[in-house]
Amino acid sequence: MERKMRRFKQQLSESETIELLRSTTAGVLAQCGEDMQPYGVPLSHVYDNRKLYFHSALNGHKLDLIEENSNVCFTVIVQDEIHPETYTTYYRSVIVFGKISIIDDEEEKRKALELLGQHYNPTDAIGLQKEIASGFHRCKMLIMEIERLTGKQSIELVKR
Repeated sequence: MERKMRRFKQQLSESETIELLRSTTAGVLAQCGEDMQPYGVPLSHVYDNRKLYFHSALNGHKLDLIEENSNVCFTVIVQDEIHPETYTTYYRSVIVFGKISIIDDEEEKRKALELLGQHYNPTDAIGLQKEIASGFHRCKMLIMEIERLTGKQSIELVKR
């Protein structure tokens, strides 16, 4: 169920929200599975064309939950600046909703690994190809198809 943001004046535009996803490197993936128990796991990510990509081990709790329920939420805290004198925080954050799956196609997996590697080290194409070659069969890549996303900032940042 999609809800309207209560403090709509603090909502970032879609283009601003996407730019925050592009410029950040980590967030928390929230999943729900086994007996409706929540599970949040910090992950590195890369954004590309309304999709998020994540690196994963070959097995584990996160992958088990994906098989059980593909609905996920990914949250990024972009700014968290505490102002103790006013008992507030100047913040920017992004929440993304969508479905996640394991990339099975080897060519698509390779492209996702390249995107992720370029995001973290854009100047070492040769090193990236060596890293992908050495670890390709020891990892999985996940893709999150974005259904909706919202960005929000504190009212103090809106007023700036």
